[in-house]
Amino acid sequence: MYVCICKGVTEKTIQEAAKSGVNDYKSLRDKTGVASQCGKCGSDAKNCLRQHAISQ
Repeated sequence: MYVCICKGVTEKTIQEAAKSGVNDYKSLRDKTGVASQCGKCGSDAKNCLRQHAISQ
């Protein structure tokens, strides 16, 4: 599922970033570009990153 339409970031992209060591929102944004255009997906991106951290 797409989390960020503006930058084309999916849940899978966020999960892969987390697996590669991204563990905070700023790092996620820097690596993927998520929420860097309109910003409306920021809370969804944070939740997705948090859920992945919990499942690890």
